[in-house]
Amino acid sequence: MIEVNLVPDVKQELIRAERIRAVVISTSILVGIIAIAVVVMLSVYVFGVQTVRSALDDEAIKKGSQQLSEVEDLSKVLTIQNQLTKISALNDAKKIDSRLFDMLLAILPVEENQVQVSGVSIDAATSKISIEGQTSGYDSLEIFKKTIKNAQVVYKQDDQEQTIALASDINTADVSFGENSSGNKVLRFTMSFTYVEELFSSKIPTITFKITGQGNATDSYIGVPRSIFTDKATDLETN
Repeated sequence: MIEVNLVPDVKQELIRAERIRAVVISTSILVGIIAIAVVVMLSVYVFGVQTVRSALDDEAIKKGSQQLSEVEDLSKVLTIQNQLTKISALNDAKKIDSRLFDMLLAILPVEENQVQVSGVSIDAATSKISIEGQTSGYDSLEIFKKTIKNAQVVYKQDDQEQTIALASDINTADVSFGENSSGNKVLRFTMSFTYVEELFSSKIPTITFKITGQGNATDSYIGVPRSIFTDKATDLETN
């Protein structure tokens, strides 16, 4: 059987173009419907759901405000709660100043190089300790300075023993001869140094002061010999 195409090429192109146009128009209509549906859904969410949620939140805020307004002495309660939240931070920041006495027991030379203390001050802002004292002469003073330089703080952290130098920036000032309460000639001085943070830290429960060749003193040592303290020496009288 022989088929003869009686439709000219131009007519076929026209038919094909009409089909493509129909597909495009249908697709555009479908996309438009979907877009309208999305817009409608968003409008319902924004103007419906969001409005309802906002109204519920406003109601909850009003209810909460009313309940707070009925609390007696509300400002005092809030102040106390705020202070309670700071207790932990304050507890971590506190210092164990009593370790100063153990430190003195460890660093003060004894016997012929004995040093007696007439005053001690701690400057927490600059981490400095100043010791006013008196000793027999310059040799004893130098021994005292070297003892401080060689002093170490020993403590445990994570079950590991840690060792750190006690002092840095050791300085001697106001050195002069004077007369003590017994009428003996003594060398007066002021020794200052920067101490390590671990010295008074409450985060470290126990520390040991270690000095090469001179043993150690621990926190558990309670007694402080009264012989290391004395009245400040007076100036020598000049004729």
